[in-house]
Amino acid sequence: MATDLTAHGRADSTPAHDLLAADTGMGAVTLRVADLDGMIRYYRDGVTLELLSHDGPVAVLGRGATPVVVLVHAPELRHASPRDAGLYHTAILFDSRAALATALRSVASRYPGTFTGSADHLVSEAFYFTDPEGNGVELYFDRDRTTWSWVHGRVEMAAIFLDPNGYLREHLTEEGANAAAGGVGLGEAVVGHVHLSVGDIGSAREFYVRRLGFETTAEFGPQALFVSAGGYHHHMAMNTWGSAGAGRRRLALGLGKVEIVVPTADDLGELGERMRRYDVATRDDGRSLAFDDPWANLVEVRAAG
Repeated sequence: MATDLTAHGRADSTPAHDLLAADTGMGAVTLRVADLDGMIRYYRDGVTLELLSHDGPVAVLGRGATPVVVLVHAPELRHASPRDAGLYHTAILFDSRAALATALRSVASRYPGTFTGSADHLVSEAFYFTDPEGNGVELYFDRDRTTWSWVHGRVEMAAIFLDPNGYLREHLTEEGANAAAGGVGLGEAVVGHVHLSVGDIGSAREFYVRRLGFETTAEFGPQALFVSAGGYHHHMAMNTWGSAGAGRRRLALGLGKVEIVVPTADDLGELGERMRRYDVATRDDGRSLAFDDPWANLVEVRAAG
């Protein structure tokens, strides 16, 4: 069922000119890690990302020319408390069911203890893991947008059990099985969305919708908020399931940075003006804008290309 996407902004009392551009997407997620070599192995040999570069304490993994995860070695740091704000999961989007099944087979066979669940979300099919240092990972495939159901500017999502073994039987191809056996993936993969743990949903809505310019696509009372640009089901989500009341983060292992990519330099300039209007402290290096959300999660926005 189609919807008037301009209605999203009005429902949130956000003027259309204050919305992020429709073609906005997500960039790489940066993680601070204690065991760099071990984490490279997980995301390369398990999740089937490619090691794009490894320069001293920084390793970049992705597909083709697209970074997905940036690992920064920080062994001097400690893990945060499970009750703190931070990363809930990085969601990696695959371009076909066969590609998702290949990654699922690879990570489940090499790191079976990291599997935590699966779900048919109506808009997508998802499998969940926790990497060796406790960072959430979602591997997923989007159903065609024409099948998504929208009601009053909100997208219908659910969490229906999805049998991982059945999914593999149906979608793992011979090519995919051979690729998974070698720790290699199929097709393209990008960061589809990023899900955060936050202290309260009201502050998340004020920052990510009213100030940053996302539109609300789904909400579950005071516990969870889903937001996007351009009518996607969600580019970001925030929940309080384990972090209600959390304050600003201290420097720790885990989430280092969330990257958002806007289409043009003009879009970046408009965002900078808007954030200054809301008195959000912003670092501008001429190529990107960086700022902290209310829980000291670092967000960096750059223009595509």
